[in-house]
Amino acid sequence: MSDRVRNTAPTEAKKMAGNGALSGAVIAVAGAGGPAGRATLLRLAEAGATVVGADNDPQRLSEAVDAARYASGGASVTGDTVDLLDLQSTRDWAAHVEKDFGRVDGLVHLVGGWRGSETFTKTSLDDWDFLELLLVKTVQHTSLAFHEALQRSERGRYVLISASGASKPTAGNAAYSAAKAAAEAWTLAMADYFRKAGKAEGAEGPTSAAAILVVKALVHDAMRAERPNAKFAGFTDVKDLAEAITGVWSKPAAEVNGKRLWLTEQP
Repeated sequence: MSDRVRNTAPTEAKKMAGNGALSGAVIAVAGAGGPAGRATLLRLAEAGATVVGADNDPQRLSEAVDAARYASGGASVTGDTVDLLDLQSTRDWAAHVEKDFGRVDGLVHLVGGWRGSETFTKTSLDDWDFLELLLVKTVQHTSLAFHEALQRSERGRYVLISASGASKPTAGNAAYSAAKAAAEAWTLAMADYFRKAGKAEGAEGPTSAAAILVVKALVHDAMRAERPNAKFAGFTDVKDLAEAITGVWSKPAAEVNGKRLWLTEQP
């Protein structure tokens, strides 16, 4: 199923988790090895959560987990090497997290990728095949694997990171924008599941939520170092994204369920 990266026993991780706003929460992060994943692992840990990252690159994941654990000064961050393109492996990961820690309060979806073309006419359907796997299939698998555990939580959240291009596609980003739009639609369907599940349980509204954070694009320190003269207008820094992700848990489920939360100018 997966290989645990520098595993810490669940009891120790809980003991050393902080007393922040997310103290006691167990949050899984898919796509944890990239720059956004690194920032998110750290910020969630700083807020007191027990964080379990997943990535398909064990070296990149190990470095991200080590960095977050070192910077947060605790043992509340672990990692699993998981093939999120395999539904059963993803289901096994979800079950593994819940068994180890007793609950799952969140899944943050940070699996990304981009391909574009100069014009609409030059669009390659190979780009769609690539992006459909990374941007849609992984959303399908993680949502199907985690939705029941999230509904069992008193503060379950599924957080998708999307792009403004899903709402206003450009000619050269047909495949990317279509994949992002499909991922959003799938997440909104999950939000409807949470709404109906809350109603069935007699609650006034949803008790768990699926929310979409929308950015134009992401930027991090390495990008700025490579292009010191670039403006990156409208881009969201990965640290600001991590802060926004953490903030999803501070709002009632009804306020964020099925909502697009814009971190850039809305088209």
